Amino acid sequence: MQFIEMSGKQLLRLVTEGGPSPQELARIGLKDESIVRVNRQGDIELRRPNHWDLIGGLIGDFEARIKRETGLDWV
Repeated sequence: MQFIEMSGKQLLRLVTEGGPSPQELARIGLKDESIVRVNRQGDIELRRPNHWDLIGGLIGDFEARIKRETGLDWV
């Protein structure tokens, strides 16, 4: 599976209507300095101390938004 990693702060700039709200993400532990990754299907995973935790998903044209925000490509 391929992912693009980013900070929690970057992810919060990408969230749109229909996806998880910033408040929902904060309740499950997302912080500006968190490490998250998004796969090609839009699933968001939060890095925990010893595992990745699925916390939601992005909808719409998220691929272009992610690449523009991070400057990264899928790996």
